[in-house]
Amino acid sequence: MAQEKSMAVSELLRKAELLKQGAEARVYRTEFLGKPTIVKERFPKRYRHPVLDEKLTHRRTVQEVRSILRCRRAGISAPVVYFVDYTSHCIFLEEIMGSSTVRDHIVSTQQSDSCKEPELEWLADRVGHILAKMHDEDVIHGDLTTSNMLLRPGREDGESDLFLIDFGLSYISALPEDKGVDLYVLEKAFLSTHPNTEALFERLLKSYIASSKKSSAVIKKLDEVRLRGRKRSMVG
Repeated sequence: MAQEKSMAVSELLRKAELLKQGAEARVYRTEFLGKPTIVKERFPKRYRHPVLDEKLTHRRTVQEVRSILRCRRAGISAPVVYFVDYTSHCIFLEEIMGSSTVRDHIVSTQQSDSCKEPELEWLADRVGHILAKMHDEDVIHGDLTTSNMLLRPGREDGESDLFLIDFGLSYISALPEDKGVDLYVLEKAFLSTHPNTEALFERLLKSYIASSKKSSAVIKKLDEVRLRGRKRSMVG
């Protein structure tokens, strides 16, 4: 039965549109059960022993699905998981139609002639609030960037929904240091992608602190990680 399912998945992917291929997975666009769908397929690593590779790939797939479901249960917007095939290591996810990345939104807002401060401040507050909820659920994203956040207009209050995507490196941890590192990864990605936004990121952190029940220990660890990063830069 499992083999038949995997054959069906392979046939579906053969006809799907390949969107991108990274070191860990291929991402496709297709239709599943009549719905626009994104399929993430983890492929074998030939440099690893097959048994070890299978075990690690299975674990990563399980962790990714678990993190998404945990976020959704907590009211955090993330793609719906339609189906998981653990034989071919494929996750079938809702495609967030009509959305754009937070990265593109920040860039376009900075380039516009209209008043941009309130728009970006709202966004920083929203991101900080969502990440606080995620960390309070002990979900570590592992790859926080503004490209892994989507905005989709359409809420009744006129604001956009903020979705977190690409949980491929995610895991569950209650350790403040893991959460601090998660924020540090975002800070490095944020400031390198969006120059001159230091004040905006600090606003994001203030929103995180105000929204999280466990923020004091996390921010303390973030400051320690920042200090270690500066020391490494000085040595380098």
